[in-house]
Amino acid sequence: MSITSFLIYCIMATITPGPTNIVILSTVHRFGTKKAMEYTYGATVGLGLLLVISATLNTWLIAYLPKIIVVMQIIGTIYMLYLAYLIYRMDVSKAVSNQAASFWSGIMMQFLNPKVVLYSLTVIPAFILPHYSSNSARIYGIVAITLIGFAAFLTWVLFGAIFKTLLQKHKKAVNICMALSLAYAAIMIWL
Repeated sequence: MSITSFLIYCIMATITPGPTNIVILSTVHRFGTKKAMEYTYGATVGLGLLLVISATLNTWLIAYLPKIIVVMQIIGTIYMLYLAYLIYRMDVSKAVSNQAASFWSGIMMQFLNPKVVLYSLTVIPAFILPHYSSNSARIYGIVAITLIGFAAFLTWVLFGAIFKTLLQKHKKAVNICMALSLAYAAIMIWL
């Protein structure tokens, strides 16, 4: 296995904008870094759980993958469009409660995020299973992939924290841009 190819694939798949990263940025913008970290921990646990499920059920999943992908596309698209609507409709003139982003919503987003589901279904069979057959290799791979994902999520939290003042100065425009980005991601699932 080429470690370089593995690392590049994992970093690019997790750092590029997607539903989880957009929600992290929105959470920093609306609720602050602490709430975004809570969501990030949940997203990381969700990613790890998906990787464990993928590694455990890989042979079964391959047989049913086309059916799973369509269902995940439908559920993920609906959920992402709902999140886009919520972000767009946020009233920037009112104070907000801290209920929107939580540890559990971070986990749930990973299971409803087609980008993450497809990533978790492809990374282990592409990079780990062809080269290693031991359970310890699978565990090390899952831990490494999860840590790379966590680092990518932290990058989005950091980006949001650094630019929070700028983002808050242009709240409505930022909400519209994030909502449109999330809606675009929902549409791209089908292309």
